[in-house]
Amino acid sequence: MIDNTCSPTSDDEDSDYRQESIKDAYKDRRRRAHTQAEQKRRDAIKKGYDDLQTIVPTCQQQDCSIGSQKLSKAVVLQKTIDYIQFLHKEKKKQEEEVSTLRKEVMALKIMKSNYEQIVKAHQNNPHEGTDQVSDQVKFSVFQGIMDSLFQTFNASISVNSFQELSACVFSWIEEHCKPQTLRDVVRGVLHQLKNPLY
Repeated sequence: MIDNTCSPTSDDEDSDYRQESIKDAYKDRRRRAHTQAEQKRRDAIKKGYDDLQTIVPTCQQQDCSIGSQKLSKAVVLQKTIDYIQFLHKEKKKQEEEVSTLRKEVMALKIMKSNYEQIVKAHQNNPHEGTDQVSDQVKFSVFQGIMDSLFQTFNASISVNSFQELSACVFSWIEEHCKPQTLRDVVRGVLHQLKNPLY
């Protein structure tokens, strides 16, 4: 006679074993996936540091004290930060130089425009001023123009630093050396000297 009482127990054990195997396989897959993901992350970080060492010039300059030893991540980061700060300072310095050059260009354009107007006025009236004027009168005219300009110059210019002086000079030129302003100054001086001239 066959005893069937053991069969259900045997099937249950097989089922439990299969479920445990499935769980173990799932855990193993998850562990491998996690390990691969972690390895990818580490590789990406390593590549980032390697790229920084290649890009940042100061990372390529080997310190004699460490010889040919590879730079630590902390050193690479610090050198990168220092280099970025250096680049920011250089950018600011270049922007200031460009600003100064723009002001110089503006001043030169104003001067060019003034000279062109003087030449044009002379070409339109070539015989004007052919009468001889004494050196004393010329000096008086020049002195009057310079005195008038110096008053505005003295009131507008700051001499606390060379940078302030440069900025103020260009602002003063733009405001007080426009053709119309200079024309008015010269007319005023000539009007004051009108009686001695005639």
